[in-house]
Formats: sequence, C-alpha cells, structure tokens
Amino acid sequence: MSEKPLKLVTCSNPGCEAKVFIPGDLPPLATEPCKRCGYPIMMPMQLRQFELRSKIASGGHGKVYRAFDNVPVALESFYKEARACARLNHTNIVQIYAFDELDGQRYLVMELADRSSLDTRIEKHQRLPELDVLDIGIKIASALDMVLKHELLHRDIKPGNILFNTDNEPKLVDFGLARSPDAEPESMSVTEGTPYYVAPEKIKRERETFLSDMYSLGCTLYHALTGHVPFEAPTVEELVAAHVHTPLTPPNLVVPDITERTSDALVKVMAKNPSERFLSYDEFSMALHFARSQLLIQQSTQGPPGKGGKTKTSWWRR
Repeated sequence: MSEKPLKLVTCSNPGCEAKVFIPGDLPPLATEPCKRCGYPIMMPMQLRQFELRSKIASGGHGKVYRAFDNVPVALESFYKEARACARLNHTNIVQIYAFDELDGQRYLVMELADRSSLDTRIEKHQRLPELDVLDIGIKIASALDMVLKHELLHRDIKPGNILFNTDNEPKLVDFGLARSPDAEPESMSVTEGTPYYVAPEKIKRERETFLSDMYSLGCTLYHALTGHVPFEAPTVEELVAAHVHTPLTPPNLVVPDITERTSDALVKVMAKNPSERFLSYDEFSMALHFARSQLLIQQSTQGPPGKGGKTKTSWWRR
C-alpha cells in the first residue's frame, strides 16, 4: 500500500472552520463537501507565488479568490531544513554539503541516496524481511536520537522519508517540518501529509515530543514488516480517529511468522498514551536489538526451510 496524497485544509465557512483532509489529487479549484457542514472546500491552486485557497465572489467579468503569498513561507522552510540538516552529522541522516541561491534559484547540495525509498520497497515487495526491518529501525532510531540531542523533532517520519544509498544504508531525509520540542502546538490551516503514521497526540493537537516521532517510526516499521499500515478506514477522518481510539492489531497476528519480541516492541512503541511507550530511543533500540538477537538464534536453530535445520543448541534467558 503506497502513501496516498492528502491535503489538510480549513473549511472556509465562518460558522464551521473544521480541519478536513481532502484527496491530494483533486484538480485545482475543484471542491469537496466539508464532512462537518457540507460547505464546498476548494483544492488550492498555485498561481506563481500565490496560493488561491477559497472563492470569495464571482461575477460576469471574473472571480475573486482569497490567496496566500507562499514566498516568505517557502524561503523560511527551505533555509530551516537546510540549517537543520547541515548541523546533524550522523551515518543515517542525509548529509547537506551546501545550500545557497543563484539567480533567484535556491538549491541544496546533499549526499546521494538514490537506491529507492522504504516506501518504494514496500510497494514492490509488499513486506520486507523481519531482520531488515529491525536493522532499519535500529539505525533510524539512532538518527532520531541525534536529532533530539540537537533539540529538534523531525515530525514527518514515514517510509517515503527513508532513502537508501549504494551501501543499502537507510538515510533519514526531509527536515522541512522540523522544530523545537518546546514549540507550542500549531494551529493547522493548510498542510500536506499522510495520516497513516501520525501520533494520536498530534491528532488531538496536544504538545508533540520525541515520543511522537517514535510512534511514527513504529508505524513505519509496522508497515514495512506486515505490508499493511497500522490502521485502515473508509474515510480519512475515520483513519485519523483510529490512531486515537482503535486498538492496534499486533504485527504477529497480521503475519504469524513475525517473532513475538519484534511484535511486542512495536506494540509498545505505538501505545496510544505517550507515557506507555519506550521512554528513550536507547530503550527502544535495546528492544529492537534484543528482538534481532532472538531472531538470529531462532534462524540458526531452524536452518534453511525444508532442510531440517540444525541441531538445537541449549541456551537460557532470565
């Protein structure tokens, strides 16, 4: 299941102003009824630097739209992402070498990671081997720990933001939404995103912490491991509500051959209540490392499928 483009917009009806997801592939200026009041919500249209967001009036000689000047926001987002990435030096964070502007064109010079994204790999293979998913989880958790130590939250963890280089190393990218953990919850007006990996506290507009990024990483690993996003629903509103209210189906109930240790780690990291998740990236990584070691022991005792396996060795655990 690939990520479906969605856009979060505010209903322009003064008596409603609900935040509503609409399909991201809706044609510009096309409308969709607000799920709450039925008022037509318009898909914004880009007109040079201006984004037309809603129709104010129309007449025989033309139409009048409410518009937003994107240039200041785009510049701020570009330089914020560039500065955030440039100060992060980690094997599993894409490296920014330079950022500048030439003849009005802004550009970034970054490390090459052109061996597909995790999203592409999920779409191609449906589900990835458990060992691969654990390795990706350990490395991206380490990267996010580095991000946190620089007093930043990534805020957009998803399979499409994990790329791979020629050595098959996962690289975390796209820091355009990054901000300080101390920032106040933002009021959303128009933003793009996919609701498959969003933490419940973000949906409820509560303060985000590193535990929100951790939850999103858990959703990402769940998708890669099972071939399914954690929650599916007929509408985006029901999907978003599921993150808050619907109990998670453990991965090993979706795919029975997933080990219990891996399944338990993802169930914990995706707890609805942030305080019930792992309380640090180190703690999460330790759980993934332990699951990995148990998986390797299991594989070594079972041997290749159909070959009868190896003689079982004795081992103990507390």
